[in-house]
Amino acid sequence: MKVGKIINNNVISATDLDGTEVVIMGKGIGFQTKHDEEVKENLIEKVFKMDNKNSTNRFTELLKEMPSEHFEVSNEVIEYAKSILGKKLNQNIYITLTDHINFAIERYKQGLLFENPLLWEVKKFYPTEYLIGEYAIALIERKLQVKLQTDEAASVALHIVNAEYNTAMNETMNLTLLIKDVIGIVRDFMNQELDEESLYYMRFMTHLKFLSQRMFAGETHECNKEDQLTQMVINLYEAEYHCSQKIGSYIKEKYGYAISQEELSYLTLHIKRMEDSTNE
Repeated sequence: MKVGKIINNNVISATDLDGTEVVIMGKGIGFQTKHDEEVKENLIEKVFKMDNKNSTNRFTELLKEMPSEHFEVSNEVIEYAKSILGKKLNQNIYITLTDHINFAIERYKQGLLFENPLLWEVKKFYPTEYLIGEYAIALIERKLQVKLQTDEAASVALHIVNAEYNTAMNETMNLTLLIKDVIGIVRDFMNQELDEESLYYMRFMTHLKFLSQRMFAGETHECNKEDQLTQMVINLYEAEYHCSQKIGSYIKEKYGYAISQEELSYLTLHIKRMEDSTNE
């Protein structure tokens, strides 16, 4: 591989064997290095291949503008997230999370602290991602001697969720608010707090996340005929079905997304199971 740009002593860009521009990280890999030289392969620690040239350019410009230790912390958080979640994350996380962490540190130094209005919801709806956010806060304090407030753990968690579901930040925030409102509808129907430790609550949460993901991806169900299963669900669990209809009406009114009869039936069954487990 040939060296393209020297971003700093520890990061360079290069062209791989496929002719694609990549960003390479390695201690001292950019030190006393010149354009078009062969990359010192023994110094390569990590290679970043972004989705497109525009993302690569944004990534390299970002790395030029910030202290290298900010990126190193961000990279460590992302690698930790991958190991905990056991899945691939959208490559843009290297841009979005790195930018966020760098900006959060700069705001901290200026004394500009902001609350995250979704802190409670993120802790409840994305507990694993939130724990990753707490890990990030602790890592930043240990490595950079910067003590960010707890709200930043939720912000980091939202960036992780974005990369998991391949969504934009505004979609992730809408998804979180949607889940919050749907849980509120179910809580009002049951007239009591839900058992958030129950298996059925966790299954309902998972179902809502996938439903929300389909919504914001624009996936729709064209068929809304009441099949045999739907009619059976209505007959057996009429009250719970009405609760599902309220959820459907809310989603239609706020997001313009029509919930299918099949989806309403699944929501009804989830609500019934949660109701039974809560009343046990």
